[in-house]
Amino acid sequence: MIFSDNSSSKLSVDSRVVDGDSLREECGVFGIFDHADSATLTTLGLHALQHRGQEAVGIVSSDGKQFYAERRLGLVSENFTKPRIIDRLKGANAIGHVRYSTTGDTILRNVQPLFADLAGGGFALAHNGNLTNALSLRKDLEKAGAIFQSTSDTETVLHLVARSEKTKTIDRFVDALAQVEGAYALVGLTNKKMIGVRDPLGIRPLVLGELDGSYILASETCALDIIGANFIREIENGEVVVITKRGLKSYHPFPKKKVRHCIFEYIYFARPDSIVGGHSVYECRKSLGRELAKESHVEADMIIPVPDSGVPSAVGYSEESGVPFELGIIRNHYVGRTFIEPQQSIRSFSVKLKHNANRALVGGKKIVLVDDSIVRGTTSVKIVQMMRDAGASEVHMRIAAPPITHPDFYGIDTPSQDQLLAATKSLQEMGDYLGADSLSFLSVDGLYRAMGHPKGRDNDCPQYTDHCFTGDYPTNLIDEHGEQDFKQLSLLTVSNTPEQ
Repeated sequence: MIFSDNSSSKLSVDSRVVDGDSLREECGVFGIFDHADSATLTTLGLHALQHRGQEAVGIVSSDGKQFYAERRLGLVSENFTKPRIIDRLKGANAIGHVRYSTTGDTILRNVQPLFADLAGGGFALAHNGNLTNALSLRKDLEKAGAIFQSTSDTETVLHLVARSEKTKTIDRFVDALAQVEGAYALVGLTNKKMIGVRDPLGIRPLVLGELDGSYILASETCALDIIGANFIREIENGEVVVITKRGLKSYHPFPKKKVRHCIFEYIYFARPDSIVGGHSVYECRKSLGRELAKESHVEADMIIPVPDSGVPSAVGYSEESGVPFELGIIRNHYVGRTFIEPQQSIRSFSVKLKHNANRALVGGKKIVLVDDSIVRGTTSVKIVQMMRDAGASEVHMRIAAPPITHPDFYGIDTPSQDQLLAATKSLQEMGDYLGADSLSFLSVDGLYRAMGHPKGRDNDCPQYTDHCFTGDYPTNLIDEHGEQDFKQLSLLTVSNTPEQ
């Protein structure tokens, strides 16, 4: 195994991350088997998935005999645009990963794909999601003599694969996954095959594509679009696919369960141009906005999105209400991600660096601000005040999702419940805190109606993983309070310098 862990970039910080007022992205996975340009295509696929994780990126390739790896902190474009790096990733098979850490610190030892030399040969693994019993399993494995090299829950799967008594790699992999709880979309690579698997509830997304006769696995369809690949289908919940030079085989080794796609893929995480669960994400977000307007419209002169995430819902809101859609907030897309350092003295400028009021437009107007979510509310406070300072006569806040009242344990980094605004304040108290003339959220039933279920949530319609709104967690939360324990396992803190 040839690893290159020298990072040329600093760990970058987004302005909303500085405020801690964002549902931070999960991760993105990509893999392609038996294509001469595997490393280049994987790089492009990861670039399309960059919105799913911006802390680190890694690619592992194989020529059928040897594995090669490049792992970096930072963005794809900062690290994988140099030909010499792509040239080091030899072979026709490759898998890649973009990462935001939900367990384990952002250090190079945690950057995926992870790799292990097993009895049957090398095995690389990339994971989107979070295992809710990984800490418990880890403690048991350590007692049995396992030595962990990272603080990532993904490494737990590698150890379980290594200790399985099954003979075939795929059987050992399935044996390992039968012991884990939580959400996962996994792409694995051996010298002879690529493996894709989706958790039994289908919480995390994974799609199958094809290019020039080569199979592709990716978190979203937009990663197929960027390389001109054909979308074949979604990997089903609980399905395992094994791809070799002989083709693709599908297995369903786990007990059948009803699908529970993550509702946040439609609201927040997936790119608007992706197709998730057979639905256009863009059209879903417009539908959320239309339903929001039906439930809570107020007299106004214009509908203004909080860019960029609030734009599709604001379009739908405007169409339903008949009130003009206007760009009352202009986003600066050229603010460098490393420009904002997490220092208290400049936090008050973090929103203005990325967003500025269109004063000539909003002055003296009654406006409706549309956004996709409120977490802690600190960013929303600044946005509302920005509109006030620009001369808006009334500022009404409308959120195209229900209030977030519960934390997530499936790969979305949410604050603890006592830090969620909607879990600690009433609707009136939240509106007062934000300084808005009024505040409304989309109802849970309205969310389901927007997703195509006219009678709402509890009427025999397919259920989504909507626990952040309802508290209805779809799996056992064995390590519910284990996040801090995972962080304490780390030997290093976040660093701007590469590991030696």
